Amino acid sequence: MDVRLTSEQRQLRDAAAKLADELGPGSVLDLADEKRRGRLEDTVAATGLRALRSDGASGVEVALVAEEFGRGLVDVALLGPVLADDLHGRFDDDSARWTVAVAGTAIDARGSDRVLKLEHGRLFAGPVGEPLPGADLTRASAAATGPWEPRGDISAAHRERWQALALTITCADLVGTARGAQRLAVEYAKVREQYGHAIGSYQAVAHLLAESEALIEGSVSVLWHAAWAVDALDPAEAVRAARIAKIYAARAARTVCETAVQVHGGIGNTWECLAHVYLRRALVSTELFPVRLEEAGLGLS
Repeated sequence: MDVRLTSEQRQLRDAAAKLADELGPGSVLDLADEKRRGRLEDTVAATGLRALRSDGASGVEVALVAEEFGRGLVDVALLGPVLADDLHGRFDDDSARWTVAVAGTAIDARGSDRVLKLEHGRLFAGPVGEPLPGADLTRASAAATGPWEPRGDISAAHRERWQALALTITCADLVGTARGAQRLAVEYAKVREQYGHAIGSYQAVAHLLAESEALIEGSVSVLWHAAWAVDALDPAEAVRAARIAKIYAARAARTVCETAVQVHGGIGNTWECLAHVYLRRALVSTELFPVRLEEAGLGLS
């Protein structure tokens, strides 16, 4: 496994990061700015990022984009449409906006009008239903109750690779979310003063942030192995690598996001602080495609 990025991959990552920084929400108030979100939606649609897989992108390249979108709390759909694109490629109806269903729910469904469901090796398509309430303020979900129309069979190998991709993209979002929460906490620790000094100068705060940084680095390592494995290993091995990465990244992201709230002190428990938005996103991503320790071969004997 070569962990170095190609020049094209670095450009893709940098473009996704720039988009997230320029048009992503910089505050909780920005989440209600429909004009900003409209510009973000138009830009994402124009770049073709949702069709990366059918355009030949690797799991690594999809993960690069997903990580930067998580870091920037990008509040337009990516995960759902990318997974739908991997399942069905270029759809007959180019005017439709697709996402995927998980346990009767259309995930990451903002802007989508059609949903795909994978069941017993067969693919079904249906309408996106009514919006559902959710904890994630950056991504929307909706009902997915049919009626369903068959769209053909999916081979066992494709199903496993799709599962590995789904887990890996979710893992990348978790890593990016943790990175964003960590950056928020570090910047706050630099400017918030207590007893005449920045709180980041005190060991109690510095050690918390250092631990978070170590957790993020560990998450990055397992993420990139899983992203590489999506296309490079046998499907079953790719799924196992993705499951292990998801378990590690989910636990790490929750700790990092909760630490960010703690570092902010009282302000971290208010609606106006972005820390809770990162935590909400991490918790919802954790529940997407959940993995048990036994499934990853990590159960205690």
